[in-house]
Amino acid sequence: MAQFGEELRRERESRGIALELITDSTKISGRHLVALERERFEQLPGGVFNKGIVRGYARAVGLDEEFWVARYVSAYHASGLVKSDDADWIQFAENVVKGRETEGARANLRLRWAGVFVLLVLIAGLGWFVYSFVHEKVSATEEIPQSRQSGSALIAPPMSDGYVRLDSCAGCPRNRG
Repeated sequence: MAQFGEELRRERESRGIALELITDSTKISGRHLVALERERFEQLPGGVFNKGIVRGYARAVGLDEEFWVARYVSAYHASGLVKSDDADWIQFAENVVKGRETEGARANLRLRWAGVFVLLVLIAGLGWFVYSFVHEKVSATEEIPQSRQSGSALIAPPMSDGYVRLDSCAGCPRNRG
């Protein structure tokens, strides 16, 4: 993999892109881009920044970013310049990428929340139905004793001798008319 930097430079030149243009579009230092093309990895900032430089370079030139990052990692390991902290940073970055949720996992999560929402709406609807049904039944049972009381009010109170006077009954059929 000693040709990594040379092939990267050839790809850039074949597309007619100057290093200054990459520097302007990516804000990556020109000296880092030159160090990358010359495979002087010790002049790069190190850690995950190096992968970001390769990714930005590949994007600016129009290359497959993942392919060139993998090529960089292979060339970097083959150079023997890997420091222990660089290896730790690389492992950390790989774990972060693996730990991120995929779009499919987010869709499943949205689907679960939609199911919870539908369930809550159904429970609320059922609760409203039960409440209105019970309220209607309670109202109906409360009206029955009132009508019995009002029916007894139609009968005149007993007189002092214990008899009921029928002509004072307003609801009696005889007294109508």
